[in-house]
Amino acid sequence: MSTTTKIALVTGGSRGLGRNMALAIAKKGIDVILTYHSNKEAADSVVAEIQSLGQKAVAFQLDTSNVAAFDGFVEQTTTYLKEQTGNTQFDFLINNAGTALYSPVAETSEQQLDDAFNIHYKGVFFLTQKFIPFLNEGGGIINISSGLTRLAFPGSSVYASMKGAVEIFTRYLAKELGPKKIRSNAVAPGAIETDFGGGRTRDNKEINHHVASLTALGRVGLPDDIGGVVAFLCTEDSYWINGQRLEVSGGQAL
Repeated sequence: MSTTTKIALVTGGSRGLGRNMALAIAKKGIDVILTYHSNKEAADSVVAEIQSLGQKAVAFQLDTSNVAAFDGFVEQTTTYLKEQTGNTQFDFLINNAGTALYSPVAETSEQQLDDAFNIHYKGVFFLTQKFIPFLNEGGGIINISSGLTRLAFPGSSVYASMKGAVEIFTRYLAKELGPKKIRSNAVAPGAIETDFGGGRTRDNKEINHHVASLTALGRVGLPDDIGGVVAFLCTEDSYWINGQRLEVSGGQAL
């Protein structure tokens, strides 16, 4: 990495939407730090793909639900940045890592809710807090939300509630970090064909057909539909977009 090349940190960048985001960002000429939960081989594959595009990349392990591990992760990341660029700063934080939960309200356990809270809200809040001092002026934070904050599908109450909290958090970040010229936006994908949630939108033909029938553009979303939007928010062309929720769903359930 060089001091003139912008740098983005993508959590959950080894698979699915995170992988696509990391690659799309690299295609914009931005170096990438990505995290993975357990699959180092998949993360290393993404690193190699980014390097083949002419950008620098590295992958670090991180459990985004474990706030106690964040200080060590910040130290690992900033040490790497110092070695590569001579300083500890970077430009874009993309809070993407997450897991699915499909459970009706009447059947959801306290543990399930706590786990979702730790991954989707508490982890996002405190990881962002830890990295704010290291974000360059003119940089940005992109929080990945969900179309489910607008649409109500049975079984998604906990997941959608946490994503709703993230959207509110995003607006407050935009307000509080505005003096540092740091932008904050939320990207809310609709249903996407990935392995998320066991790949049910991709692999369950009934669900896939139902979602497509509800979508103005007539199909379920693909990872390529999302990564480019996130990459755009890491460019100067998007500078005047701040504090916004950008739904990327092909016109789902209009």
